[in-house]
Amino acid sequence: MLEITEAVEVTPELIEAMERLIPQLSSSNPPPNFEALSKIVQSEASTVFIAKSEGKIVGSLTLALFYIPTGLRAWIEDVVVDESARGQGVGEALNQAAINHAQSAGAKTVDLTSRPSREAANRLYKRIGFVERSTNVYRKDL
Repeated sequence: MLEITEAVEVTPELIEAMERLIPQLSSSNPPPNFEALSKIVQSEASTVFIAKSEGKIVGSLTLALFYIPTGLRAWIEDVVVDESARGQGVGEALNQAAINHAQSAGAKTVDLTSRPSREAANRLYKRIGFVERSTNVYRKDL
């Protein structure tokens, strides 16, 4: 059975899960250490959702909520499902929890980005109602 919860504290289980999951998401960024993960979990601007199956964390997603002059924005980041649990509805359940949370908070839209090479993820996002936008994404390395 799949259980989606919000991370409210940093536990050894959560640190171990991030050490296992983040490398599956990004080869260029290391997993967050205790201090970094604490900042994320304690931040009023972010909510970390975790998916557990048979008592083991098999996925996570971070939802950022922040106010700008045009209203409350919701942004989904760092969605990752363990290789062993892919294709079992974990990503959909995590996204739905984030969408529900954003809607309850008063957001009118939820945004996310996904690399084109993540074909399964892109199919999921379209299937659950996300619409691809024609926009330019810019990044400046600091």
